[in-house]
Amino acid sequence: MQSAIRKKLLEAFSHSEDEFLSGQSLADIVGCSRTAIWKHIEELRKEGFILEAVRRKGYRILETPDSVTENKIRLGLQTKTLGQVIHYEESVKSTQKIAHVLAGDGAQEGTMVIADEQTAGRGRLMREWHSSKGTGIWMSLILKPLLPPQKAPQFTLITAVAVVQAIEEVSDLHPQIKWPNDILINGKKVTGILTELQAESDKINSIIIGIGMNVNHTQKHFPDELQTIATSLAIEQGNQLSRSELVQNILERMEVLYDLYMKEGFTPIKLLWESYAISIGKKIIARTINGNIEGRALGITDEGVLKIEDTSGVVHQIYSADIEVNV
Repeated sequence: MQSAIRKKLLEAFSHSEDEFLSGQSLADIVGCSRTAIWKHIEELRKEGFILEAVRRKGYRILETPDSVTENKIRLGLQTKTLGQVIHYEESVKSTQKIAHVLAGDGAQEGTMVIADEQTAGRGRLMREWHSSKGTGIWMSLILKPLLPPQKAPQFTLITAVAVVQAIEEVSDLHPQIKWPNDILINGKKVTGILTELQAESDKINSIIIGIGMNVNHTQKHFPDELQTIATSLAIEQGNQLSRSELVQNILERMEVLYDLYMKEGFTPIKLLWESYAISIGKKIIARTINGNIEGRALGITDEGVLKIEDTSGVVHQIYSADIEVNV
């Protein structure tokens, strides 16, 4: 109940265009008493929102905190499904694990788990992901497409395009995608994507998409072994960015791409993905469990599988590998 009231309150402020909203008008919009509105305003202040209150005019929001709380993300979010249910925690072992439990318990599509810190984050192949407090985006999103399980890997590529577009929207940066799940800026990793599945033999129950993004990290946040291979948006941009604005953009762009995919299939997503890919036309090494394959990256198939042409002219299809690009 409290969450529903807060959601309506923030929607009202989102549509107010910085105009004052009276306590009575807010009470009418939200469907509660003016006293209850005042209590919710005080809770927002405790969270770091700066609100101006003027007698006979009402309230308006002047500043919002640099946080990724449910309230901060809700303020101005323009989606119909994605992010309409938000589970925020200050610190968790893994947003992905929480999302798996929620999905198994019947969470609605679009449910998002987000935390200010992860203490046991992981990436592909169970690798550790460093998730510093108050600096990055550590989130997991639950989708429930009516599709067979073999379509699930395409959602890593859909997500990668959404993340790149979101970064471009809020910064001057131009990220590139390294197949299958890394976002790079100037050759260094800034974002990882982990797509996991809850499914039966013939249908997907839930896809859980984990996104880990280095946003406002400084160089000192990275351990020595990552200094040369990892970066953050703030390091590359030269100033800090709003994490909540990035999350909103990711959700909004993901929703558009998801709808496009469900209506028109993977082809338009493939074209977008290839336009951002760092490897297309480059010489690369694909390190697979069966050995290394060297050659020129041709692109991806309609299933999202990477195609590599070796020196003999043989085209290999790569389903899972670590990629080294000779830039």
